[in-house]
Amino acid sequence: MICEQKAKTVPGYLMLSVLLIVLALTILLFIDSIRTSNGVALAIAIVLLIVDPTLLFGLFVVNPNEGRVTQLFGKYTGTSKEPGLRWINPFCTRKRVSLRVRNFESGKLKVNDQDGNPIEIAAVVVWKVVDTAEAIFEVDDYENFVEVQSEAALRNLATSYPYDAHEEDQIALRSHTNEIAEHLRTEVQARLAKAGVEVIESRISHLAYAPEIASAMLQRQQASAIIAARQKIVEGAVGMVEMALSQLSQHNVVELDEERKAAMVSNLLVVLCGDRDPQPVINTGTLYN
Repeated sequence: MICEQKAKTVPGYLMLSVLLIVLALTILLFIDSIRTSNGVALAIAIVLLIVDPTLLFGLFVVNPNEGRVTQLFGKYTGTSKEPGLRWINPFCTRKRVSLRVRNFESGKLKVNDQDGNPIEIAAVVVWKVVDTAEAIFEVDDYENFVEVQSEAALRNLATSYPYDAHEEDQIALRSHTNEIAEHLRTEVQARLAKAGVEVIESRISHLAYAPEIASAMLQRQQASAIIAARQKIVEGAVGMVEMALSQLSQHNVVELDEERKAAMVSNLLVVLCGDRDPQPVINTGTLYN
């Protein structure tokens, strides 16, 4: 595995000044050697006139949050991250690698959840390059690698959890967004570590049942919500009936036998648990026949 190392570069403005001074002196030497017919000086001047401009090609610019990966005849020589004008061996090739934070949003993937239900899912992955050598030399195209591996991790995540939780404390895609996001980030990071990429954040951006079962699942969710609501209503109604009987007994409002208590409980439950407004019936007779 090729790990990132610092490239040996020289400050660009210093090297540019030196090369310009050498170039000016070389021109003067060339002119003087022609005037004096000095063959040795002329040969030196010609060599310098060839070498000096060639060395100018070693100047390059490094932008903020950018790395320049350098190679000399195929050998990795380091990465320059210092922003500004730098100079290196002019025969070294230099490749730009952005170190900025980037987003990747996957398309809507159609997969089956843990229960086998077809769902549509998409995610956003926030990432950046932290090792330029691995990003360039360990994978063919690190940007495409991020996209493919992120979608593969998302597919694997979708098959590991159900869309909805059917048991208490069960982790589901829809209800446990933080846990799912952390699992997705961990899995994507494990896949992208070899490419010198750090995953900062990953979250699901779209989650829905597939169109062919969406209406059926909507009815199922509505039924589950109605059942849960009814359970709460019944629990509250039983408590209210118990409180009413207790209050009547403590304050000696009326003495009820078991049959009348049962009738009262039935009437109260009908009133409290009914889905429509009750119709009152006024009793104008006596308590007993």
